[in-house]
Amino acid sequence: METYLIAAGGAGVLALLFVAYLVHYVLSKPQGNDAMVRISRLIQEGALAFLKREYRYVSIFVIIVAALMAILGVVRDDLGLGWRTSVAFAAGALVSSMAGFLGMYIATRSNARTAAAAESGGVNKALDVAVSGGAVMGMGVVGIATIGLVIVYVAFNGDTNIVNGYAMGASLVALFARSGGGIFTKGADMGADLVGKLEAGIPEDDPRNPAVIADNVGDNVGDVAGLGADLLESYVASIVASLAIAATIGAAVTAGDAAAQAGADYVRAYPFVVSAIGILASIVGVMYVKLFAKSNAQGALMNGTYISALLTVAGAFAYAKLYGAAFSVAGISYAWWGPFAACLLGIGSGGLIGFTSEYFTSSKYRPVKKLAEGCQSGPAIAVTEGTAVGMASTAAPIVFMAIAIIFAYQFCGVYGVAIAAVGMLATTGMVVAVDSYGPIADNAGGIAEMAHLDPRVREITDNLDSVGNTTAAIGKGFAIGSAAFAAIGLLSAFLSLAHVNAEQVSLLRPDILAGILIGGMLPFLFSSMLFRAVGDCAYTMIEEVRRQFREIPGLREGKEGVMPDSTACVDIATRGAIKGMMLPGALAVVCPVAAGFILGTPGLAGLLVGAIVTGVMLGIQTANSGGAMDNAKKYIEEGHFGGKNSDAHKAAVVGDTVGDPLKDTVGPSINILIKLMSVISLVLAPIFPLTGWLSTLTGQ
Repeated sequence: METYLIAAGGAGVLALLFVAYLVHYVLSKPQGNDAMVRISRLIQEGALAFLKREYRYVSIFVIIVAALMAILGVVRDDLGLGWRTSVAFAAGALVSSMAGFLGMYIATRSNARTAAAAESGGVNKALDVAVSGGAVMGMGVVGIATIGLVIVYVAFNGDTNIVNGYAMGASLVALFARSGGGIFTKGADMGADLVGKLEAGIPEDDPRNPAVIADNVGDNVGDVAGLGADLLESYVASIVASLAIAATIGAAVTAGDAAAQAGADYVRAYPFVVSAIGILASIVGVMYVKLFAKSNAQGALMNGTYISALLTVAGAFAYAKLYGAAFSVAGISYAWWGPFAACLLGIGSGGLIGFTSEYFTSSKYRPVKKLAEGCQSGPAIAVTEGTAVGMASTAAPIVFMAIAIIFAYQFCGVYGVAIAAVGMLATTGMVVAVDSYGPIADNAGGIAEMAHLDPRVREITDNLDSVGNTTAAIGKGFAIGSAAFAAIGLLSAFLSLAHVNAEQVSLLRPDILAGILIGGMLPFLFSSMLFRAVGDCAYTMIEEVRRQFREIPGLREGKEGVMPDSTACVDIATRGAIKGMMLPGALAVVCPVAAGFILGTPGLAGLLVGAIVTGVMLGIQTANSGGAMDNAKKYIEEGHFGGKNSDAHKAAVVGDTVGDPLKDTVGPSINILIKLMSVISLVLAPIFPLTGWLSTLTGQ
């Protein structure tokens, strides 16, 4: 086995050993009183029940797709498909599911422990437990993904046509996990907020509210399990895109040309090595937060992220300096430092995107403060101003990405664009740890309120949750930025594998223009389906909560011994999520296949371009609009503009209700959509005709 594969696999194993340490550390902490243990167990049972049901439906989809690829390989053995690609596809689906389950398992056991830590040790102890729980998800994602990728790569002798199937499996499960989890959590959240806070006038996580347990379950299945599958898919797709392009570089090497072969080996090894360095750097970043975090939670989390990024930059440069070699892409020669420069661009642009997300979503800065002030004028202003904030936030990230793409291409061609995505996601372990800690803190706050702990405990967890909303927005910025780079890399690999030249993708061709228009429409249609699914789920949830308040004597009044039927609400959210995720998931699979046959390979390339352009914009806008609306509500709850139960607060709750599905359902799912369509196109490229059926019929 090559040294770089041993390094990547070893780093993956080290990540899982670190996960084992963190799991033991978290589980050794006290859970609090009996009420806290009981509430936490209800959340665990609800999350596990949903995840089992979701994975059962998704597994049917995975089996059907895997079987079709295997059959296609038997019918046409010249296409590069077959049982090997099916196995790689199933492996990608399996590791994505494993990552989601791991994150959900530890998050649902960290929530009560975080609340107990806040009660006994204040913000420092609570942050330590929550970050440790989040780091299980982060390091589990990179460890499982890397080990799985190395195994598939070695088992099939580095055949990228087969390895592409691994990314496709991870993408498919991630789409269902993210969209299904997002529908669940936001349907429950909207039902709990609209009836509880606005109609009944009770606190956010009041135990009288039947939807509160479902809301807390949703935080785990959507923002932890779904997030884990999402970022694992991003991580894998970025590496696979670079490997697919590296394979074309290796294929162009003339036998006996030692210098060219050294360059080809270098570009094949680089993404594995950078990923291994990023894993080690993420471990250091997590330990920094655990050991040196003080009262400033956001500062500690951001410093840990910066340390991870700087260590990755140093390691990536050292490897390039020691083992780099010149190489050629499409006949153009590039220097040994090209991949490092592209990697640096990815890390730098990821940081700038993160800064932009923080500016537009944090209550420390003017956009959210202005949004909170506008809430005094009513819910209409809360929604319109929140939407405007998200739209404005797209400008800077797009400019950063455009500059990074141009220079990455100058440094090492299309390979540089893919490597920029690898660099941006090298510290995924740290980014996911920072992102996942937020839902744990949110759950801890809910448990503190339902268990009637001292109000100061809820203040601590709310502070951590508010920071989590900002760090989550930063994480979503990283995800959508890397999605753009990875999707462009996958698109380039697709065009190369399909042997499409520049003239065949000219903007003067009607099939290209048609593909761009249809592709640009797809993220909006996809988003519409998810919005409707959340709305339908929330409507059913609202009716159930109203029914229980109306029909269970003493529930609304808080009579001692009277408890809501939270199981019914969990079941409603589960059924709504399963039903709502199927059609959008099918759309993502069917559209690129249909476009490939109807418009041909060039038209499909146009569709991918259109989807990438509008998908990236929509992903940034929805994530930041939702984050701004959420933190505006929390800013008012801190005592500004009238505080809780004021008119401004009621308007902000409505705005937050609109923003939640934007940031937690639609935004995260879109970046998976564009990568899934790109990787499906790459895997199935050999079966698509150069001229589609429509062009044949019209004589084009």
